[in-house]
Amino acid sequence: MELDSALNLSTINESTSLHEVSNQLCDFLSLDSSDYQKTLIPVVYFLIFILGFLGNMLAVCVLGQKSLRCTVANMYLLNLALSDLVFLIGLPFWAVHYLRNYDWPFGWFMCKFCGFLTSLNTYASIYFIMGMSIDRYRVIVSPLHSHCTESRYYARTVFHARCVCAVIWVLASLTTIPVLVFRETRHYVENNVTACAMNYPTRQWHGMLTLAKSTFGFLIPFIVIATCYGRIRCHLLASPELVEADPSRLERVRRVALAIVTAFFLCWFPFHTLSFMGVLQEFGMNWSCKVQQVMGIMTAPALCLGFANSAINPLLYCFVGNRFRQQLRRLWKAKGQKFGKQRRHSVSMQISSFSRKLSDTKDTVASVTVEDKQ
Repeated sequence: MELDSALNLSTINESTSLHEVSNQLCDFLSLDSSDYQKTLIPVVYFLIFILGFLGNMLAVCVLGQKSLRCTVANMYLLNLALSDLVFLIGLPFWAVHYLRNYDWPFGWFMCKFCGFLTSLNTYASIYFIMGMSIDRYRVIVSPLHSHCTESRYYARTVFHARCVCAVIWVLASLTTIPVLVFRETRHYVENNVTACAMNYPTRQWHGMLTLAKSTFGFLIPFIVIATCYGRIRCHLLASPELVEADPSRLERVRRVALAIVTAFFLCWFPFHTLSFMGVLQEFGMNWSCKVQQVMGIMTAPALCLGFANSAINPLLYCFVGNRFRQQLRRLWKAKGQKFGKQRRHSVSMQISSFSRKLSDTKDTVASVTVEDKQ
């Protein structure tokens, strides 16, 4: 069975999988230190799930309002939050997978479905970020061209943003085909586990798909994102009046742009680097035994960093924005007022009902008293 380097969740046992693809001279290595993956990694996954689910759900509730859906930037933000939410749904299942020593108790359908969700987010989330980067570049660096209405193909409109998002969803769905075809549950007697793993027909499939994911799921998007925000930063330095005369405002825009690129790089670079090193090993490069041991131990934490990007995205793209915070406060205040009105109305109805019952009781007592006197 091949180790799915793009989705390390498919492994039965990290040490076993690495020995299958490693140099036979390293068979004496003990990778027992990777046992922490069975305890620490599930905890990290559950934390990412809780924080990411709350953050992205709040972002969807705010951005899903009609008043905010009518902008191009928020259209990308909304789809990004939805993409991260879709991925986070399957994360607790993978946490249990690690917790049970790589045993998959959820059946064949959930194996493919959770793999589908993870693969879908691998591309969709990154390409929504890239779409936002290109859109912000057009707005700041080429504002006249982006708002030109003479060309229906180059104008920046909500309709075009929806079309781009739809194309991204379709392309991301197509990338999940290998997962739907090759991911399956298999029982391994020697490990006494039923694994949810990628079972490629040949080792070459694993290498080619890993290279494709590293290239189209990280390298190209990162180059585009870094280029866009690099150009934006240079443009703002040359024309600071574009973001008001307040120097603190300019500095905040620069820091946000830098944080976006840095977070994307730090979250995904370690994992894709380890995946690429694993592919080189399969193609004949002999890493030292120590390097192979480090690769086996660090792959799971590197994957956690990549998954953490889904929890970081709401902070970078939503909560640092003044407009988003204002809309969030407005929504919170509106919900609070609505709840207060409903509560006051309920209390008023209860008081009114109690008053009517009290009045009826008084009338009944008075009637009985009159009858007694008669």
